[in-house]
Amino acid sequence: MSILSYVVAFAVLILVLKIIALPFKIAIKFIINSIIGGIILAICSFFGVGIVLNWWMIVLTGLFGIPGFAIAVIITMLI
Repeated sequence: MSILSYVVAFAVLILVLKIIALPFKIAIKFIINSIIGGIILAICSFFGVGIVLNWWMIVLTGLFGIPGFAIAVIITMLI
C-alpha cells in the first residue's frame, strides 16, 4: 500500500472522530449550564426571590442562560 492511502485513511478517521465529538461537546455544555442555572436558582430561592426550584426551571435556565432565568422568574410570579 502506498503512503497516500494511509494519509487518506487517517484524515477520514480524524473527520469521523470530530463529527462524533461535536454532540458530546454540546451535551457537556448543556449539562454544565444546567448545573450553573440550578445553583443560581437555589441562591435566589435562598435569598427569598421566590423561584420554584424544579427541573423544568433548571433546564430552562441551563438552556437559555440569563434570559432563561428571567423567564423562570416571570413564570414563578405569574403562577
